[in-house]
Amino acid sequence: MKIYFAGSIRAGRNDADIYLEIINHLKKYGEVLTEHVGNEQLSIKGEKGLSEKYIYDRDLEWLISSDVIIAEVTTPSLGVGYEIRFAVEHNKKILCLYKQQEGKKLSAMVLGCPQITNVNYDSITEAKKIIDDFLKF
Repeated sequence: MKIYFAGSIRAGRNDADIYLEIINHLKKYGEVLTEHVGNEQLSIKGEKGLSEKYIYDRDLEWLISSDVIIAEVTTPSLGVGYEIRFAVEHNKKILCLYKQQEGKKLSAMVLGCPQITNVNYDSITEAKKIIDDFLKF
């Protein structure tokens, strides 16, 4: 199985440790095409030495070739939102994980989309269980 993991890069790296744990968990199900998203050395400046056009083309190719998209959407990101919409248009199976935060709510554009499975979680252990249940297809 090819898995596309989406998480914030340029919009903030506060959850990079969570991304890494999720990616490591996803590896037991198949190839994670976007392992770099969990790299704690990756900064909000993005991937060094790669043009925006290269990243765009590469990521869309990965999205098209993926079997499933798992997105951690706690940190709002225009790029992740774009990837999710692209995945919806290409009829991909999509899971969005969101860690509930006081005074914040996930976008209605994600919550209201019937093609997206949205699940709140409180701990990384809970997120892994949600992923396990989602990938039983």
